[in-house]
Amino acid sequence: MKKTLVSALTTALVVGAASTTFAAANPFSDVPADHWAYDAVSQLAADGVIEGYGDTTFRGNQNITRYEMAQMIAKAMAKSDVSAADKALIDKLAAEFSDELNNLGVRVSNLERNADMVKWNGQARYRYWSQRYEKENGSKDKKNKDQLTFRFEPTAEVNANWHVKARIDASADPSEDGSANMAVKRIWAQGDYRNFQVKLGKLPLASTETAGMLFDDQFSGAQLTFGNKLKATLEAGRWNLANGANAQSAIKRAADSLDDAANYQGIMLNGTTGKLYGGAAYRHFSSAAFTQINDDASSDDANLWSVGAGYKFDHNWDLSGAYAKNTEADTDATAHNIQLNYKGAQKANKGSWGAYTAYRYMGQNVAFAPLYEMFLTNSGMNNVKGWEVGAEYIPFTNVLSKIQYFNGKKLDSDRDAEGLFGQVNFFF
Repeated sequence: MKKTLVSALTTALVVGAASTTFAAANPFSDVPADHWAYDAVSQLAADGVIEGYGDTTFRGNQNITRYEMAQMIAKAMAKSDVSAADKALIDKLAAEFSDELNNLGVRVSNLERNADMVKWNGQARYRYWSQRYEKENGSKDKKNKDQLTFRFEPTAEVNANWHVKARIDASADPSEDGSANMAVKRIWAQGDYRNFQVKLGKLPLASTETAGMLFDDQFSGAQLTFGNKLKATLEAGRWNLANGANAQSAIKRAADSLDDAANYQGIMLNGTTGKLYGGAAYRHFSSAAFTQINDDASSDDANLWSVGAGYKFDHNWDLSGAYAKNTEADTDATAHNIQLNYKGAQKANKGSWGAYTAYRYMGQNVAFAPLYEMFLTNSGMNNVKGWEVGAEYIPFTNVLSKIQYFNGKKLDSDRDAEGLFGQVNFFF
């Protein structure tokens, strides 16, 4: 808020403090540049304190009510960059219009409250999976699943460097007449500094070096990232195997009975140079559940090594690949992927679209909780290899539609595996 805002509010108070209305002016089509209030009203409009009508006018010569004046004061109270003198004047205005402000839900006793400190984003999402597996006798085992999810992602400002972030999901099975399961999936404090970032709490566990081939989940602990074009990330904490591991995997079943959480430490390196980007990582987990999949049945470790790289040919074409291995597991211990992307859907750009084709080899004892929608934790498909194609489209602003198809083999039986996935997102 600038001094011009205070001047305009002061003028308004002087003109109309003794009555229920007062005159106002503003810089729209009916406020010429030579008008005495042009500069002040321009600043008010820029600060978001006042706004005009849909026909580009503000009709500043007509009277406004005390309630409308209170709305202006409430917006002024939300500003943080004010001098001591300006704040004192706003306090006086707040006292004069306290009844109207209380009706607006503004707590006059907390004049330094900043309305912009908490921001809310979110989405409503529908997802559908249809899967076909070849059985030993050659017949097909069919599995269909769909899910509705409502997600909130609030961000609260603590100060110039620190924010608190969260993700709250409410998910339901549309085929059942029941209530949604709501959970706080993530909540963490994040400090951002020049070439340095720290996160503390329940925060994302993401294998960015492999573009999500291994993980898109959350863990409880701490993360430290530093660097510019080359970034190093250190992580340590606990990962919930029972909730995060692939639904049909041996490690998931063992976690349910032996140990549902694993101690975790990891280090990642990611960098870019020109059109080339890539990264590498090492992650160590320890839990009794890993004894069920390891060469050495007494070992409760999982040691994951991974690398990934990609090249952006131009604005439309992007080729990437990744490889990972769990050096402790005796079977299904590797994963690799190569993917070619064309264009990409942008949710704010109606009519934008993208498509891709990929080959995926998803060993279940290393690709524990991948980002790929076809193989998500709750999808029921894992431990497969094969080809996948997909496309996405923005039919309306902030509405994303997506479809994917996979055709391949199960790694443990070499029998056919086929999947179809569809998704619609409404962002807000």
